Amino acid sequence: MIFRTRFAPSPTGPLHLGHAYSALLAHDLARTYSGQFFLRMDDIDQSRARGHWAEQIKDDLTWLGITWDGPVWSQNARSDNYTKALRRLWDLGLLYPCGCSRADIKAAANAPQEGAPVLGPDGVVYPGTCRHIPKGTFQTDTPLRLNIKKALQIIDLQSIILTEGDEIYQRTAPQMIESIGDVVLLRKNIGTSYHLSIVIDDADQGITDVIRGKDLREATFIHILLQKILELHTPKYFHHPLIRDENGKRLAKRDDARAISKYRDEGLTRNDIRSKVGLDAKTLAT
Repeated sequence: MIFRTRFAPSPTGPLHLGHAYSALLAHDLARTYSGQFFLRMDDIDQSRARGHWAEQIKDDLTWLGITWDGPVWSQNARSDNYTKALRRLWDLGLLYPCGCSRADIKAAANAPQEGAPVLGPDGVVYPGTCRHIPKGTFQTDTPLRLNIKKALQIIDLQSIILTEGDEIYQRTAPQMIESIGDVVLLRKNIGTSYHLSIVIDDADQGITDVIRGKDLREATFIHILLQKILELHTPKYFHHPLIRDENGKRLAKRDDARAISKYRDEGLTRNDIRSKVGLDAKTLAT
């Protein structure tokens, strides 16, 4: 099986050192194993995605010495693929409409009888307010949530085990219900969600290995669950350490001072960037 991996940034701001590390690591692995490296734009949120950022990302990656195979995919152009998967999940009875706002969820989770709110991959774990409301007919103009308890039952899944090298991470069904909850798979005015789109895209591109930051490790249990329900191949996952600033804080797009484009303007070379992120010797994840 040919090694296939990808880099899927959101064109909502400049690439920073953390993005460079993730992209270089995945690219190095693909070229080392004579595999393929794909570039995708996570531009499902058209209210925030910008064409000039997409072009800047491609320009920065090229300057870093990164090449990709085939055309650049735009998730915004693949809405039909996501709707097809949503309809399948709906027909299985695993989705339900939810009109709760973030404030509603926070208030319900903070209710005295609920105790301290539990934080999951998407923030406060949804308390299930809309879970038992009659769901009506399939529509894409209202957020849809995954009934995770029912999803685990329908495929009789007791636990999910994630192996990364010598490390083993496991979440039992009760742990997933409590710590992940009913995540949104269709966001209003977007037509999909990160969790669903990333799973469908990885399957359609035949991705064998996913290399991304360890901040997404918990979300991986959602992705594996969706792969099992939709009968899709589960890639091998590796979650690398995050690049942090001098205070130990993880980098974000608002950290423009660490944008790759600014380092370029200051005269740094691609090898300087490799050195900054600890990949001067092309460190590989195995």
